[in-house]
Amino acid sequence: MDTPVNSFNPYKHLKEQFVSNLTGSSMLEIIALATAVPVLILLRRCFCSNGMRDGNATKISSKKNDDVIVGVWSLRAYMAAMLLDFLLIILPLLLFFTVLSEWTSVAAVLLTLLLISLIAAKRYGASIYLEDGVDSLRSNISSYRVSIMVVTCLCILAVDFRIFPRRYAKTETYGTSLMDLGVGSFVLANSLVSRQARGFPMLKLKNALQSSSPLVVLGIARLLSTAGVDYQVHVGEYGVHWNFFFTLAAVSILSSIINIPPKYSGILGSLIVVGYQVCLINGLNVYLLSNERGTDIISQNKEGIFSIFVTDFCSHTRYWPKNSCSFFSGYWGMYLVGVQLGSYLFFGNSKQVLRSNNWAKVRVGILSLLFWLLTVILDRKVERVSRRTCNVAYVTFVLAQNLQAFISCYLAILQVLAILMLSDYIPGHKISVLEEAFNRNLLASFLLANVLTGVVNLFIETLFASSALALAVLVVYAFVLFLLVGLANFYGIKSKFW
Repeated sequence: MDTPVNSFNPYKHLKEQFVSNLTGSSMLEIIALATAVPVLILLRRCFCSNGMRDGNATKISSKKNDDVIVGVWSLRAYMAAMLLDFLLIILPLLLFFTVLSEWTSVAAVLLTLLLISLIAAKRYGASIYLEDGVDSLRSNISSYRVSIMVVTCLCILAVDFRIFPRRYAKTETYGTSLMDLGVGSFVLANSLVSRQARGFPMLKLKNALQSSSPLVVLGIARLLSTAGVDYQVHVGEYGVHWNFFFTLAAVSILSSIINIPPKYSGILGSLIVVGYQVCLINGLNVYLLSNERGTDIISQNKEGIFSIFVTDFCSHTRYWPKNSCSFFSGYWGMYLVGVQLGSYLFFGNSKQVLRSNNWAKVRVGILSLLFWLLTVILDRKVERVSRRTCNVAYVTFVLAQNLQAFISCYLAILQVLAILMLSDYIPGHKISVLEEAFNRNLLASFLLANVLTGVVNLFIETLFASSALALAVLVVYAFVLFLLVGLANFYGIKSKFW
């Protein structure tokens, strides 16, 4: 049914079509895009390492549960540092996602060469050039989570403009794209530093429900707000009512109900994902990818629900043999694998402390190569990567991209976590204001980005915006978002949701 003329969003149907029936891009292009993000962050750290920050601020150690070191700044110095972060990290990313999208691969190689040159130059003659240990690894993990959040915040608005290449937007059924990595990366990032991975005692069910309740509330709030303003929602992404927050809440609750020790969670997670893939091959994928929807809540939200767990709920469909599936899941299996990876790579088994950074670097590289090899084999021999069904190829794709080590014939490029670990070779490096600010309010930053995205869509017809207007809007949006997040950090505002 067409959207009424007097609707808040008269072009809703056109906007939904604009993000439908997309097939994604090549894995190599995604590798190049994902390379640019951590490399830009490290280039900024190279500029930070000259003592500029320490000269403008008296630094104090003030740890407040979030392991972020807060410095004492003058507002003028802080704003100057924020502007520099914006120009060196945010603005280049926006250009790579829009007007420079055809040059991303070349830019990624050139930026990596520049980074290696700067690291070599700064290490030459430095008396202390290598940082290793708990603080270094903690910083790298935080930067990894921030990089995921920054890319997500930029893409959720950029995708509504024609200046954003359609191959970067979420795929309809099968394929790989930049935005396909979003929800999987969030699930994996949470699992790597979860209570289970750190070896802490699990929360009781009541406490787990209380801890996850903010995510449920946010999911309901998003559902009501999008319906209230008739906001465009691509039903094939999660379903009619399901959304990103419900997925995170469901994984969190499921992991609390079923307590698996970290040393066994990877094995169980792998078995769950493989079992889920068997279900998909035997007919479940036909049901999930079909346009048919019943009137019941399960059929209305089949993509979101079945990506979390598969039970005999699906036996009511004519596509699925009755009583042929028990309990499998895509995102939960991914989460369990991430828990064991976090425990194995970053945390000690007996002590709840971070491992040596050198110890982790080698294993991150080896594992990411193995996951990439597995992704290619599964994509070609079993079933193509599908974010919509969260199949086994998508799970390994997310794992490979987030722990990636990609080796080309010209240059070895360690990516995401592995690239960020190169920061240890930058003498006296300091994390940027952007990293501190977003790390302090990760989920709040995402909520703010969603609100700003909705406001822009209500007041600007993004489909008909020229390239110049689209780029200007995206720059202003990114600047306002970063400014508000940065000021919240400057004034010590912290929103911890769980």
